[in-house]
Amino acid sequence: MNVFWFVPTAGDERYLTAQNGRREARFSYLRQIAMALDDLGYGGALLPTGIGCEDAWVIASALVSATRNLKFLVAVRPGVMLPAISARMAASLDVISEGRLLINVVTGSGEDHLAAEGVFGDHSRRYEITDEFLTIWRALLRGDNVNFEGSHYKIRGGKLWPLPIQSPHPPIFFGGSSAPALEVASRHADVYLTWGEPPDLVRQKIDSVRSLAAKQGRTVSFGIRLHVVVRETEAEAWAAAEDLLKYVTDEKIAYVQSHLTANNSEGQRRMQQLHGGKRDSLEVSPNLWAGIGLVRPGAGTALVGDPEIIAERLREYADLGIETFILSGYPHLEEAYRFAELVFPLLPERNFEKSSVEVAERNGHHGWWSPNKVPAQAAEK
Repeated sequence: MNVFWFVPTAGDERYLTAQNGRREARFSYLRQIAMALDDLGYGGALLPTGIGCEDAWVIASALVSATRNLKFLVAVRPGVMLPAISARMAASLDVISEGRLLINVVTGSGEDHLAAEGVFGDHSRRYEITDEFLTIWRALLRGDNVNFEGSHYKIRGGKLWPLPIQSPHPPIFFGGSSAPALEVASRHADVYLTWGEPPDLVRQKIDSVRSLAAKQGRTVSFGIRLHVVVRETEAEAWAAAEDLLKYVTDEKIAYVQSHLTANNSEGQRRMQQLHGGKRDSLEVSPNLWAGIGLVRPGAGTALVGDPEIIAERLREYADLGIETFILSGYPHLEEAYRFAELVFPLLPERNFEKSSVEVAERNGHHGWWSPNKVPAQAAEK
């Protein structure tokens, strides 16, 4: 079981949507969080991407020198940049960090956010772009001479040097709930990520991705993105969860939900279905609370309970096949300490590196953590 935390590069808060208790994303604060995660033994840190966030690549590049072991999960954005430029950035950061880079492939978000970054096109087209992007990106990072001509990208005589430390490339994390997303994940992902849905729904996703990957002759690992509210007693935990919504009005919920409804993300739709935009019945599965999704896009659920309950719920997901848990809590610094102190002693040994190597070897790779090997043959299309 491998546990990551979240670095809030859009700012942090004590109460959702409120200015009191708000913390700006000053680099000194982000560095403080990263150093704490490193010292506490978290396996990695997710850096968000998009409008309102500090650039994940710049922040990760700055934080690697302040940490020793912490891995950084950084977004690659097909359609926003060219695959060859992205591959060079990834190789450089992997070398600088001594093999601590992980790749989070982000295909899209809300239509308005994509348009503001100059990205247009329907949902299916974006996943076609992602498929071509990753075909080129992966080939460059494993050392191929790349000649590729698709519907969206064209490259002739592409070559990357120097290569990354991790072979064949830094591990690819990929999320998405739609049929096109699952198809692309089955072809390219090393770790498939899901948001924190109830276990039965997570099981269905895992079964689908496993089946699709098997048709490609591949094996995929699995991860989940969740918030967590843990206290010494369950009553205290539920009170703390409700306190996050202390300043959230019904008008604010209606405003946020109306904007999220316009988002054509299947994952976002599934998050909204859990709560229906209403405050009542927010416990959508034992100890799984959908309150955050009332006013936040993306991951909208939190595990709520005492340390033993939280550990039990995490083990339930682990039994489904989840190996990587990307967690967060408000505010992120204090909650990172609280989770580590209360829950880490109850979790099985964290073994991400071992399981990742095994998956890579089953997929015909040399292993994510080994030195570079002889380049494979060129990717042609």
